[in-house]
Amino acid sequence: MIVLKNSRELTAMQKACRLSAQVLKLAGEMVEPGVTTGEIDRAVKKFILSHGAKPSFLGYGGFPGSACISINDQVIHGIPGGRVIQAGDIVSVDVGAFIGGFHGDNAATFAAGEVSPEAQRLMDATRRSLELGIEAAVPGNRIGDIGFAVQSYIESQGFSVVREFVGHGVGRDLHEEPEVPNYGRPGHGARLVPGMTIAIEPMVNQKGYQVEVLGDGWTTVTKDGGLSAHFENTIAITESGPVILTRP
Repeated sequence: MIVLKNSRELTAMQKACRLSAQVLKLAGEMVEPGVTTGEIDRAVKKFILSHGAKPSFLGYGGFPGSACISINDQVIHGIPGGRVIQAGDIVSVDVGAFIGGFHGDNAATFAAGEVSPEAQRLMDATRRSLELGIEAAVPGNRIGDIGFAVQSYIESQGFSVVREFVGHGVGRDLHEEPEVPNYGRPGHGARLVPGMTIAIEPMVNQKGYQVEVLGDGWTTVTKDGGLSAHFENTIAITESGPVILTRP
């Protein structure tokens, strides 16, 4: 069941989303050669707790970190720890905060120093596909219109969208209905109506779309070893169009 939010609930949810955006910004600023993913995770946890909130991901389904930190060919759900970020890496950080009964959820891919032209093009295309997906999230459209906007642009750039993991509704639960795939057909899927809150999150691979989950049960990598990028915003569907809730 899709849970619609009233104006009071949206106001409360916006607090969680803004905090999520602030902590993502903090994490991004820490992405530098020589920094470990564990250091970033500890800073994320400390920041969230210092604002009276809880990390949405910590313990979720048994996940051991406060942020998912995925490097290069890691698509999503990278477990933070002792890995040292190297110059030229691209680092995807996915983080959320829970406060006032609601979750925020957002992600971005950051460059560690100077990256290859192809890595930069992948990040730029993924960010742009998120923008196009958000633009399609207007009342009266359908979930498939969002996926089509993302997929058609990404494939025009020679990249591919992950099929096995998708965006989702977000609110009192971190993952709510509906699922929001990054592929689809226009005019198909659930209709978008005011009060819906969804996380749109293109996960884009440099080469093929196939992925696999490693033995830790979380870290998801590209099957062909190509790079992957990930950008995400939580948005609200309103009468006047989509509103990005995850802004710092």
